[in-house]
Amino acid sequence: MEIDYSNIKVIGFDADDTLWVNETYFRDAELEFAKLLAPYETANKIDQELFKRQIENLPLYGYGIKGFILSMVEIAIELSNNTISNTTIEAILNVGKDMLNKPVELLEGVEKVLTTLADDYRLIVVTKGDLLDQERKLEKSGLMDYFHHIEVVSDKKEANYSKLLNHLDIKPSEFLMIGNSLKSDILPLVNIKAHAIHVPFHTTWIHEQVKTSEKEYKNYKTLSSVMEVLPLLKKTPKSKV
Repeated sequence: MEIDYSNIKVIGFDADDTLWVNETYFRDAELEFAKLLAPYETANKIDQELFKRQIENLPLYGYGIKGFILSMVEIAIELSNNTISNTTIEAILNVGKDMLNKPVELLEGVEKVLTTLADDYRLIVVTKGDLLDQERKLEKSGLMDYFHHIEVVSDKKEANYSKLLNHLDIKPSEFLMIGNSLKSDILPLVNIKAHAIHVPFHTTWIHEQVKTSEKEYKNYKTLSSVMEVLPLLKKTPKSKV
């Protein structure tokens, strides 16, 4: 079914893995963590336990690198039966600090898309995670000037989006969200009668994956590249009289 975007006035962008690379750094950190804990458990067991602990800790630490670091430290203590060395704990902390100091690598086509759409739409960022870290990445990205508003939320559920749209006086029918996560960026918007475009990233955290039944019969579009939004959204200049 063809989707009509002619009523859109505001476009929201997810940040991590939509504007820039993020999940890849978590996968690399997990590999480093497994090497550090190799004397105590298999890599598969370490990965499973770390994921479970992250999910358990979400209500306490929220999303982002800092909560990830704390979860790694907790699992290291647990799997080593409280025998983990200070040297290894320091190495784990350094893995996290390295993540926080990574350069911001924009995904292909992002700046071109923002430059083009900024002529016709109000652009905003809606992202979740640690406020300080997200602000740092936005500053390093060089993209700040494209956005009228930046919102860092604790989660991306229907209530979060509805509250934001009400606060910014945006009608759901006039709002489009672009992001890589079906769970966080797409389905909640469709459910509140807004629009959404899914641009998958090659790596997705398992917590963000959804069952096939959850996404069936939902009215959204999936594109292979963020550049593909331009033919859908770029407005034709009005002819001069």
